[in-house]
Amino acid sequence: MFLKTIAFSAIAPFASKANSIFEKSIFLPNTSTDDFWEQIRNDYKLKPEYINLENGYYSMASQPVLKAYLNDIEKQNLEASYYLRTEQFNDRDKIRKRLADLFGCKLEELIITRNTTESLDTIISGLNWKAGDEAVMAEQDYGSMLDMFKQQARRFGIINKIVSVPNNPTSDEELVQLYENAITPKTKLLMICHMINITGQILPVKKICEMAHSKGVEVLVDGAHAIAQLDFKIDELGCDYYGSSLHKWLGAPLGAGILYVKKEKITSVWPLFGELNFNVDDILKLNHTGTIPVATNIAIHHAIDYHEKIGIQRKQDRLRFLQNYWVNQVKDIPGVILNTPDDESRSCAIANVGLKGIAPSVLAKTLLEQFKIWTVAIDYANVHGVRITPHLYTNTFELDKLVAALKKLAGA
Repeated sequence: MFLKTIAFSAIAPFASKANSIFEKSIFLPNTSTDDFWEQIRNDYKLKPEYINLENGYYSMASQPVLKAYLNDIEKQNLEASYYLRTEQFNDRDKIRKRLADLFGCKLEELIITRNTTESLDTIISGLNWKAGDEAVMAEQDYGSMLDMFKQQARRFGIINKIVSVPNNPTSDEELVQLYENAITPKTKLLMICHMINITGQILPVKKICEMAHSKGVEVLVDGAHAIAQLDFKIDELGCDYYGSSLHKWLGAPLGAGILYVKKEKITSVWPLFGELNFNVDDILKLNHTGTIPVATNIAIHHAIDYHEKIGIQRKQDRLRFLQNYWVNQVKDIPGVILNTPDDESRSCAIANVGLKGIAPSVLAKTLLEQFKIWTVAIDYANVHGVRITPHLYTNTFELDKLVAALKKLAGA
């Protein structure tokens, strides 16, 4: 295994030795070296019944991370309330510090949540809305957040202005102008995706934030797919709020996410759940969700260890290579419709492909039943196709099967 030796620590505290749970490994430098990525592939337990190209919803944890996590669950069960009343919060803050350092922000600006939806909904529901306030978003944004904005419209009388992001923009300026055109003096919040989940398109977040701030508008960023897939730092983006999940590209177990709130914005955000034990300018006021499965949070340590052993630049390069590998083989075939930008810098792992005359649901069903390839159908918001999301364990042999299937279905 790539990182196969797990040095189990003493029963308590959980996180005291988390940084050394894996043995040191020797790495090959080339991101396209088959031997290196075969080592990575061997760290994942894969089902032989199908090729999994739907890793965007949930990217499974590697076996070293999973085994360390299962060990933590046993220790959580053994120590029970003792751990919860003694070491829990110290360990939480150590994990927060590692996440803040990894993703580029201050400790006092970041909390651990359960997922992106919880993170972003905390902000959408926590702002001081009044009737007539406007919020700007895109129809390609994630449905849960759009639903929360609809709820705020019913509750407070806010006005939601929805734009549509082109699948293949010509420039950053086109996208900035798209959002700028929707802003009025009544606009309070602009929500954007860092990476649109249904197409994989990366938006120019920093430029959009600069434009919005010049007009006095705050920016909320959905970073569900950008964290641990793209090489960036949150504090370089200039956004006011940023939410993400850690069960996608960081490889943590289900039930872990982050919320970033710029320090000066914390005071104005109301908690989703009642919390009066922290000052109004303390981000921990937004983190009261009751008793949680602490082993899930502790497993973030293990996921970060594994992530850092690979390196974010190597990881990003590999994921972009995998996407380009199959896309470049099918993009010029008649009847193939790509819903992801042509410019390779505007996407990474995720791409979306459709076939003329075949409904997305039928295409997804056919790929699974006839070709044993697992994907997900997308059929809304000007995106009609299946989302293809390889993982670090995906190899080119599997992508060759996808290419062959698309060519056959397109009649090429």
